[in-house]
Amino acid sequence: MSFDTLALPSALMTALGKQDIIAATPIQATALPTLLAGKDAYLHAETGTGKTLAYVLPIFTRLDVALAATQAIIIAPTHELAIQIQRQCTELAQNAGWPVRVLLLIGGTSLDRQLEKLKKKPHVVVGSPGRIHDLISKGKLKTQHLKTIVMDEADRLLSNESLNAVSSIINAAPATKQLVFASATVGPDSMATIRSLAPALELLQAGAAPVNENIEHLYLVCEERDKPDELRKLLHALQPERAIVFVHRNELAEKIALKLEHHHIPAMDISATLDKHLRKQAMDGFRSGELRVLIASDVAARGLDIKGVTHVFNFDAPTLSKAYLHRVGRTGRAGAKGLAISLVTEVEARVIPRYQDELGIRVQRVRMREGRVVAVE
Repeated sequence: MSFDTLALPSALMTALGKQDIIAATPIQATALPTLLAGKDAYLHAETGTGKTLAYVLPIFTRLDVALAATQAIIIAPTHELAIQIQRQCTELAQNAGWPVRVLLLIGGTSLDRQLEKLKKKPHVVVGSPGRIHDLISKGKLKTQHLKTIVMDEADRLLSNESLNAVSSIINAAPATKQLVFASATVGPDSMATIRSLAPALELLQAGAAPVNENIEHLYLVCEERDKPDELRKLLHALQPERAIVFVHRNELAEKIALKLEHHHIPAMDISATLDKHLRKQAMDGFRSGELRVLIASDVAARGLDIKGVTHVFNFDAPTLSKAYLHRVGRTGRAGAKGLAISLVTEVEARVIPRYQDELGIRVQRVRMREGRVVAVE
């Protein structure tokens, strides 16, 4: 669907054009009318389907930039996701030519600097629940003009130690506030909590995105013990600009990263247990191109939307086709070509026909020969 039919201000339409965004994704087309009307909602759609823009566009449309006050708070469970959202908001404001002040509030950074920036009355605040709650409780972040609170990756925010902070942030806002929850999954526990916070909310869902035709799918059969060496050979042969290697377990990610580094392949893992400064270092290096390979579990990579991923490697192939689609969907974006390669044992190779049947794709078997990737007929 074209954005022309969704009643957006002309400046935002211009901004979208500058970002080469023309057609609304299904979740955007579904969500915008409800969110523009100020209603509470839960946006449920796969990662990479445009949920962030689906709630940011209504926030910007409803902003009063002449009012020097915080009017929207966007809460994220990880620093990387918060930074990602803040960048998207800032880019949209700049491309629209609007003087929207967007402030990032996360832990691990200078509190004094954040307090100074709060004096400038940001229109939109993006950050982690702990830091936002702390600044509200200290009276440094004012909430009396809040129109919208967004909880991105809501199932994570509302099912762990973040719940108390999130609830306090919501309770500090005016009764007229709009609550928006967004996530790729809907858990029964988090849904019960959401219903208690917003009894009248609308559940807005968009079907799973079709398989991107720009992605080529390959698989290589080898012994489990040989997977690290086969991965190394594939990386040398294909020379990816940016690659994500998916594993099932966080501890395995670190081992693979060290092995690749030993062979002079710049790589880092972003496992959930990694120090947040090292995670930031890894993400910054990956975005700049200094780092070519990220190794992650599904949990560690969740919520990350990284541009320019050219290759996805499944070191551990997912059992479910939906999980495979979720992983490989991180490449081949914005019309670019992408390559997905799964390393499987003879037993694990049973999942390949399932991918093909359930997703309607062709997965070509390959092997390494003289340093090249060749098809197995």
